[in-house]
Formats: sequence, structure tokens, C-alpha cells
Amino acid sequence: MDLLNTLVDKGLRRELPTREEALAVLATSDDDLLDVVAAAGKVRRQWFGRRVKLNYLVNLKSGLCPEDCSYCSQRLGSKAGILKYTWLKPDEASKAAAAGVAGGAKRVCLVASGRGPTDRDVDRVTKTIEAIKERHEGVEVCACLGLLSDGQADRLRSAGADAYNHNLNTSEETYGAITTTHTYADRVETVQQAQAAGLSACSGLIAGMGESDKDLVDVVFALRDLDPDSVPVNFLIPFEGTPLAKEWNLTPQRCLRILAMVRFVCPDVEVRLAGGREVHLRSMQPLALHLVNSIFLGDYLTSEGQAGQTDLDMIADAGFEVEGQGTTTLPRHRADALSGGGCGSRGATEAAGATGCGSHGGGGGCGSHEASGGGCGPCGGHGEPESVDAGESVPAGAARTDLVAVRRRGAGTDLAPNA
Repeated sequence: MDLLNTLVDKGLRRELPTREEALAVLATSDDDLLDVVAAAGKVRRQWFGRRVKLNYLVNLKSGLCPEDCSYCSQRLGSKAGILKYTWLKPDEASKAAAAGVAGGAKRVCLVASGRGPTDRDVDRVTKTIEAIKERHEGVEVCACLGLLSDGQADRLRSAGADAYNHNLNTSEETYGAITTTHTYADRVETVQQAQAAGLSACSGLIAGMGESDKDLVDVVFALRDLDPDSVPVNFLIPFEGTPLAKEWNLTPQRCLRILAMVRFVCPDVEVRLAGGREVHLRSMQPLALHLVNSIFLGDYLTSEGQAGQTDLDMIADAGFEVEGQGTTTLPRHRADALSGGGCGSRGATEAAGATGCGSHGGGGGCGSHEASGGGCGPCGGHGEPESVDAGESVPAGAARTDLVAVRRRGAGTDLAPNA
């Protein structure tokens, strides 16, 4: 297919495809799906080899958010039956992070619901970062706290944070239909503040909220312009008790096409498979590893993920390897752009592909945040899931609400995490 050959050539050169080419990827047929995956896989392997970076979420404060993000189970007025608790103490958060690090996670994402942190909140988080770094030398820490005020990014960086996550989520044109309590421009500004402070920017999107192909391409091109180091791709979990509870419109095939499009537009960026992968990709998750080079291990913010050992087995069975602590995630040109700080430059060995992709411009981040209203990880949690009897068939294309479960373990509970 001429389209795919063109996109592979551009991806290997770090050349931006046209919007028409990106739209064409989303419009490919299921018959061509494996060709699309194979083509995007060549670009992924050029810059990241067969390595998979593991990330682990710690929800520092769950629920109780004043923002009205339609997709989020922690939103104002949410009736989703999620865990609700206020700030974890630094030692509690450090203990929670240890489970992910033990499972192979290179990055710990510290997430807190809310519009944005107060200065007192930043004090809490800096103490938590210090506790984690003291216990786990070399681990990356990404903060996801919502909209930042002046000076807060600098304080987080001084405390040892490597990255900051804040997602754009959807296109600027449709953002107002998803959230009214803050603006798209507010999100862009926070990503830019993180970059200006020397933090590695992580900013991504949520697919499956009823958006058009044009909206998806618009938000991915906006991310490319902001030039984050990591781009998390979330797939909407339609939480009961939220305005998007009925938006079950993703198939595994469409999810793979979306991931391929993101890889072609952001060839040398850490593309992270984030919230909703278990629900929407299901048994086709291993194919996604040919497109992304980063996933979350275990559970999410308010929903359960598949078992951490299952993630590790999936990576090995698909012929990939977990990225070690001593390996630099990003290609050399991106790691060098971080000037010795942040997630991309940590570690001794160089990433696959010695020449790399984009400079760390003044735009905003591309990276590792997730789907919660102000935080770094997928919000997830769906109320109590409907059950499907063993042996009962689910019609093709039907919503698999039986796959969604509220998180009842890990951070904020007395139960062991699923890592």
C-alpha cells in the first residue's frame, strides 16, 4: 500500500505526515489492519527497538474533584461507586509505589484529583517524591496534579520530579463539550509551564468520547506541535454515573488504527498505551505492543487493570522485553534535549536509533498522563459491573461492560495492589 510505504519512510526520517495521510490511516479497512500494524511497527522498532517501558500509578487523592470533565469517574457530581479518600501520607505513597517498582516499573506516576494543587499540596507531593526517591534510587517520578500555578513546576523539579503529566484529551474545537470548568488553553499552558521548568512533558488524549476522525487527528497534531516526550493514549471507559456512560463505540480494530496513527505522527516519542486497554483491546492487546513502547502495569486510578504478571507474560509472549532501569527510554536526540534532566536522559545505555526525533520546543508535552480530570493515570471505574454467565456469548460489537471493575485494592486501601 503506497500510503503505508510513505508513512514508514517519513517515520524513519522523523518527518511529519500530512493530515490527509493521518486521516487515511483511521479510514483503512479491517482487511488492511495487519498491514497497518506492521508498517507502524517498523517505525516503533527504529526508535525503541523491542523494549516496553513499564509505568505504575499511585492515586494520591481519589474522587472529590470540583471539575466537570465528562469522562471522569472522579468528576463533580459523579455517581460512580469509586474509592474516595484524601491525601496519602508520603510513607503510604512510597509503600504503594514499591509494588510497581518491584514489578519492573521504571516510572511512578503520582496522581491527585482536583483542579490543581495549592502550595500546601505541592509541599505534600514534594515530600512524597523525596520519600520515593530515597527508597528507590533511579526511579522516574511523574506528577499529575492538574493545572499548575506560577512557580509550582519549578518546586516539583527541585524536589526531584522528572516529568509532569497533563493531557489535552481531545481537540480544541470540541473541548468545551467535554469540560466547562477549565479550558483547552489552560491545559496547554500547564504543559508549557512544566517544560519551562525542565520537566519532561507528558500529554496525551482520550479516544472514544464520540469524537470524529478529524478531532483525533487535530489533537494528535496539536500534541506534536507541543512536542511532549511521552504521549499516553487512553480509551474511554464509559463510567456509570457520568455523562459519557453510554459511549461504547470502540472496537479493538479501531483502537489499533488510532495507535498506529499516533505512532506515525509522533515517531520518536514515548507512546503509552494507557487507560481502557483491557476493556477495548481485550485479546488484541499484544498487537498494540508493535505500536506503543510503554504501558501501565497493573491497576489504574479508579479501575482495575489486568494482573501485573499477566502484563509481564504478555510482553514476553509477544517477543518484547521489559525496559531495564539502566536503559534510556528516548532516542538520543530527545534525551539530549532534556539537558541531563527528566525521564528521557536517565540511565546508561542509548535507545535504539542513534539519531532522533524532535527537539524539546516551547510548546507543551506529548506524554504519559492519563485520563483523570487533573491527574496522570486513567480514571477508570465503572460502578459495579454487570456479570456475564460462563458460557454466555456476547454479540459481536456489543459493549463488554462485564470487563470493567472498580478498583478496591492498592493505594488508599488495606488490600495488596494488583502489580
